[in-house]
Amino acid sequence: MQIWTGLGNPGAQYALHRHNVGFMAADVIAEAHGFSPWQKKFRSLTAEGRLGRYRVLLVKPQTYMNDSGDAVQQALRFFKLDLDALTVFHDELDLAPFKVKVKVGGGTAGHNGLRSIDAHLGPDFRRVRIGIGHPGPGRKDLVTPHVLGNYARAELEPLSDMLAALAAEAEWLAAGDDARFMSEVARRMHDE
Repeated sequence: MQIWTGLGNPGAQYALHRHNVGFMAADVIAEAHGFSPWQKKFRSLTAEGRLGRYRVLLVKPQTYMNDSGDAVQQALRFFKLDLDALTVFHDELDLAPFKVKVKVGGGTAGHNGLRSIDAHLGPDFRRVRIGIGHPGPGRKDLVTPHVLGNYARAELEPLSDMLAALAAEAEWLAAGDDARFMSEVARRMHDE
């Protein structure tokens, strides 16, 4: 079993925020691969399914971003899994919009969801970083409104394309082939 956590904030008013792109990724993966209906468990919404021969539990913490770590820790503990079973999908300011990069470990870059998971479990988990772009160098005052702002209408098509590519290539991620996953997602985005 692998635990794939999409980070976001619960509630319709946050649904299209850039900060909720982790939730969006979980939703699209669940839909594309016929996962079970979402149910409440571990202070989260969870859906279970298969990506090829791999069992995956998708988790969308309903705790708000700054307490995501508790929900993730509950899921890992329940299945008696270590950090190597965890993948976290989150928005990344320091990546161009709709770029997708995977890495294991690292800092939190001010991301409250990552900070919470790090505080509960340590930093050595796999992250799928989904670029939202930065509002501009030296413009710290614009970061919060950018992150907590809705995607613009013009961004919805590339957002949809990126999420579809991510879901289509998710089996590479489940297999642990992060490099192939990234290259296939990039290829699909380039072909669009």
